[in-house]
Amino acid sequence: MRTIVITGASDGIGAAASRQLAETGARLILVGRSPEKTSAVAAATGAEHYVADFARLDDVRRLAGELNEVCERIDVLANNAGGMFSGPTVTQDGFEKTFQINHLAPYLLTHLLIDKLLDSRAAVVNTSSIGARLFGHIDLEDLNNWAGFSPNKAYGDAKLANILFTKELHERFHGRGLSSVAFHPGNVATNFASDTDSYFQRVYHGALRAFLISPEQGGARLRHFIEGQPGRAWTSGEYYGAPGRIGRTNRQAYDAGIAVEHWRRSAAMLSIDW
Repeated sequence: MRTIVITGASDGIGAAASRQLAETGARLILVGRSPEKTSAVAAATGAEHYVADFARLDDVRRLAGELNEVCERIDVLANNAGGMFSGPTVTQDGFEKTFQINHLAPYLLTHLLIDKLLDSRAAVVNTSSIGARLFGHIDLEDLNNWAGFSPNKAYGDAKLANILFTKELHERFHGRGLSSVAFHPGNVATNFASDTDSYFQRVYHGALRAFLISPEQGGARLRHFIEGQPGRAWTSGEYYGAPGRIGRTNRQAYDAGIAVEHWRRSAAMLSIDW
């Protein structure tokens, strides 16, 4: 039986993918911020569930400890939690909220599970966004975006960080059996951007919402990468604009030097050593 861990599973595409995967017989482990929403999705899918707020890195550390304890193997880690937020907002860990929730938290979680993932020859699936190409431009000297913060740029940089992380995971660990992929789930009618003053708040929660795809459609894209076999359904180390189509993204994503340095600086921020 495959063991699949999905973060951001209490709502949106994470919840939709969980409902779709429930029929496959896999062991599903769902992670969400809301105890009520996460337990409701778990009850509907027969899944196990854990609560963790990625705005608190101690929650991530606790979650990793619990997963290492209860899982003999992890076949897929879907780093799906994320969002766009107003700011800049400082977390209790001292990082900007958008950067921490979208990048540092999944980076840390993957690090803390890496031995289990390598032993399982696992896949790491990272939910990114077309926003990486539209809004991202990473300044390695200001990864938190303290200077000139805007919700769009902070989100674009964080989603670009997901792609850089995917590529560097592949470079460092694919030879030991780990596969990694990043993908754009589509423009999905979820609670995205509800906690921001970005114009995306009006797009996702106004009249234009009718033109967005459903959470079930976005969930099906996440399911594709979770279920798909690396090397057949998708290529490790790549970013996909849609299932079956490797996408073009921000030019910084193709700079191996930026990927290495972004990895190094992220590790230094978290005081970890891979």
